[in-house]
Amino acid sequence: MELITITVIAIGLAMDAFVVSIVSGSTYRQLNFKHALRMALFFGAFQAFMPLIGSLAGLRLKDCIQDYDHWVAFGLLAAVGGKMIYESFKIRSVEENPDPSNIFVLLVLSVATSIDALAIGITLPLITSSIALAVIIIGLITFALSYTGALIGKRFGHFFENKIEAFGGFVLIGIGIKILCEHLLF
Repeated sequence: MELITITVIAIGLAMDAFVVSIVSGSTYRQLNFKHALRMALFFGAFQAFMPLIGSLAGLRLKDCIQDYDHWVAFGLLAAVGGKMIYESFKIRSVEENPDPSNIFVLLVLSVATSIDALAIGITLPLITSSIALAVIIIGLITFALSYTGALIGKRFGHFFENKIEAFGGFVLIGIGIKILCEHLLF
C-alpha cells in the first residue's frame, strides 16, 4: 500500500512539471528530443531533490508532531492541491511561456515546479519508512512525464494543458483525505 501511495503522490507532484513541459512543447516550435530530454532531466532531478530536503526537515519534526501528523499531511497536501487547481484556471498568454532551451530558464522552471515537492517532502517521513525509494520514484516519474509531456505538447498541447494541472491538484487532495481518514477512522 505504501508503494501505491508514493507512486500516486509522485504522479500528483509531477503534474506541474508535466504541464510546463506540455506548454513548452506547444509554444517552443524548435523543441526537439534533446530539448525534451534536458527539460525532463532538470525537472526529474529537482523534483527528487526537493522532497529529500523536505523529508530531512520532516524527520526532525516527526516526534514533535506525531499526535497530529495526519492533520499536517492533510493540510499540506490540500494546500498544494488547491493551489494547483486554482492555477489551472488562471489565463496565461503565450508571452508568459519562457524559452525552455535556455539553461537559466530551465533552472527557474525546475525550482518553480518543485516547490510543492519540498512541502510534500516534509510529510514523507509520516507516510513511508523508505525516503530513498520515495525520492527515486518521484524523480523517475517526473522525468518520464516531463519528457512525454514535452513531446505531447509539441503535438497536441493546446487542447488540454489546464485540465492536467487541475487533475494533479485533485489527486493530492484525495491523498490528503485518505491519510486523514486512515488516522481518524482506524
